[in-house]
Amino acid sequence: MQELTSEQIDIRRAALGLLARREHSCKELLDKIVRRFPGKIDLIKEEVGFLSYEGLQSDARLAEVYVRSRAGQGRGLEKIRAELKNKGVRDKEIKTALLQCGVDWLENLNRISSRRFGNTRPENARERAKRSRFFRQRGFSFDEIATLF
Repeated sequence: MQELTSEQIDIRRAALGLLARREHSCKELLDKIVRRFPGKIDLIKEEVGFLSYEGLQSDARLAEVYVRSRAGQGRGLEKIRAELKNKGVRDKEIKTALLQCGVDWLENLNRISSRRFGNTRPENARERAKRSRFFRQRGFSFDEIATLF
């Protein structure tokens, strides 16, 4: 096995410190470590790749955890998908995580609606539009919102 240089050890320690706090995507990890060690991009990519190879960093695992967490916070499928894409997670891993999460998005929408607005229906078009904007900002589709009303 190859001896690690002090720079490699420092980079690995920084990456493991970040991963110990929460899951990070490969892109997030690279971005954060590059800020700490500017000019060492090749070395950083190598170390992050090694952590992925060892299973210490996983975009698929991040996607699973993130979907469960954000769905529990009342976010919709579209918003979660966009946030994961922004974190650099590949479409295949996002799709797999969304399919395997077991979240009933309509049930989630109903729960949020009753918590926010009670069990009342919108009285007029203006109130309906207001509620629709609220749900769209949280990432629910037009079809899901239409089903709710």
